[in-house]
Amino acid sequence: MTSEKPRIEPLDPPMVPFALAGMAAFAVAGLVLLLNRDWLQAHGHTDWLWISLAGFLLGIPGLLTMLRHDANRRRRRALSHPEFRVTDPG
Repeated sequence: MTSEKPRIEPLDPPMVPFALAGMAAFAVAGLVLLLNRDWLQAHGHTDWLWISLAGFLLGIPGLLTMLRHDANRRRRRALSHPEFRVTDPG
C-alpha cells in the first residue's frame, strides 16, 4: 500500500519587515550607544558605535534586495495561485 503524502509548500513570508526590523535594531542600538559615548570612550569600546552604523548602512542594500524578492514572490504567487491578485500601485 503506497499512499502519497500531500506536498507541503515551503514557507515564503514577506521579507521586507525582517530587513526593516534589523535596520531599526541597529539604529536603536546606535542611539543608545551614542547617548553613552563617554562610558564607551572610558572603557575603550568606541568601535561599537561604528559597528552599529555599519549594520544600519549594510541594511540598505539588504532592504533593496528584499523589496525585489517580495515583488518576485508576489508574481510567483499570482502565477501559481489564480485567486491571488497582484495590484499595481501606479
